Amino acid sequence: MSRFELSNAVVDTEGQRDRLRHPQSGGYCAFEGWVRNSNEGREVDGLSYEAYAELAIAEGERIVAEAIERYSVTDARCVHRTGDLKIGDMAVWVGASSPHRDEAFRACRYIIDEIKHRLPIWKKEHYVTGESDWVACTHVYREHEHEDHHGHHHHAHAAPFVPDYSRQTRLREVGEAGQAKLAAARVLVIGAGGLGCPVISYLAGAGIGTLGIVDGDRLDASNLHRQTIYDARDVGEYKAELAARRVAALNPTVKVQAWKEPLTAANVVDVFNQFDLVVECTDDMRSRYLSSDAAVVTGTPLILASIYQYEGQLQIVSGQPGTPCLRCLWPHEPAPESVGSCVLSGVLGPVPGVLGAMQATEALKYLLGLPQPNAGVLSLVNLIDLSIQHLPIDAASGCAMHGGCIEVARRALARSIDEEDVDLAFDRLDDAIAAGFRLVDVREADEWISDPMPVVAALQVPSAQVGERAGEFVDGRYLLVCASGRRSGHAARLLRGEGVQNVYSLAGGLHALRVAG
Repeated sequence: MSRFELSNAVVDTEGQRDRLRHPQSGGYCAFEGWVRNSNEGREVDGLSYEAYAELAIAEGERIVAEAIERYSVTDARCVHRTGDLKIGDMAVWVGASSPHRDEAFRACRYIIDEIKHRLPIWKKEHYVTGESDWVACTHVYREHEHEDHHGHHHHAHAAPFVPDYSRQTRLREVGEAGQAKLAAARVLVIGAGGLGCPVISYLAGAGIGTLGIVDGDRLDASNLHRQTIYDARDVGEYKAELAARRVAALNPTVKVQAWKEPLTAANVVDVFNQFDLVVECTDDMRSRYLSSDAAVVTGTPLILASIYQYEGQLQIVSGQPGTPCLRCLWPHEPAPESVGSCVLSGVLGPVPGVLGAMQATEALKYLLGLPQPNAGVLSLVNLIDLSIQHLPIDAASGCAMHGGCIEVARRALARSIDEEDVDLAFDRLDDAIAAGFRLVDVREADEWISDPMPVVAALQVPSAQVGERAGEFVDGRYLLVCASGRRSGHAARLLRGEGVQNVYSLAGGLHALRVAG
């Protein structure tokens, strides 16, 4: 049954309401948007709506279905008018029924916001002066709409949307030629979290032609204090999809490619070859090393950043021979427990925002051909005393002692491909046990106590002790488990390096199990 309609006739509100009546529903909410007689100081005589019907109906159906699932309402419907409308005519109707009123209110709000934001529907305003003007319904600020006393939302933007880059093209170093460079650029952003949010926003705002976004995580409520392109309604959704939606709202001229799975050693080189520049924004050391190796192998410039409480680090890997990479600085990937994370160490929201803004600045400087005097050094940013130190990285040491950056990177990628089978996904730990695995909890003792596993582990071995206790992994197959899969993955690879081949890691850790459940 269709739940979204385009209609050139007056909306039958009584009939629509009757379709939403259900015995289990105790609440009903409807939204009506009417044509008013003025907009932004101009007197309006009427409106005309045109739509790309097939696409609008398909997307409208998706939006209503999303609202039903998201807010657990019993049913919902939407009708949007097309054709010519007079002052006072109803332009859009949305209704929802639910067991309780709150879900119905929220579902209606979600539907009208998304309809205005996502549908290919165009509005022409007719003015009393005899003039008319097309305004777009698809580019509306969802949280800051102006709503008149009739409840009709208005944000007039010229259609088709033409971005205004005048503030940055006035810079002598940018100009129209520089803007053209940005429009032709392809930039990959790995991680859409605390660092990635400002990077994605500023690059989209600057008019980058194509943005790639890689993030396999879903939004958690604990992310919101620093990942400010999202809102509370987005919790539980994939960040890659949310970020792509945000880019479309901010600058619909930017093309977005999204990956909801992390890059792997098997595909990272192919993906890097599709882009002019990569910005690494995760808090995952394995991802940073994988990105550095791919940058060196493909010759793709890479901008790395990391944070720890009130401090941050920034490094540019040019990918060119004779320049340093991440392994020149730290030849071996450190154990996850030795590197601070937001989860374990805490973070003040603006700190990743500052470092992310610095990454975005370096990305634009590179694409515009501006000087980057600190490329090839490690920049240490202290936001307590606002100091920045630039530490040189000696390209003649580190990788140079093991055959050079490109040789080291190639070996590391080959080794990582061989280890791709380390991570195994299960919906339940009982399924792993049924498949013949012995479970090993590699978290710390305080985690065992405060957050017990849903089943009893065969062994409890903190990840820092796994290497010295390798002799205990002798009979059968072992599945290592931690909170996120990072410590267990590192421990499993370490054991394989010691010759123990019967060990695996639970992909995504206990957190992934809870999300799946």
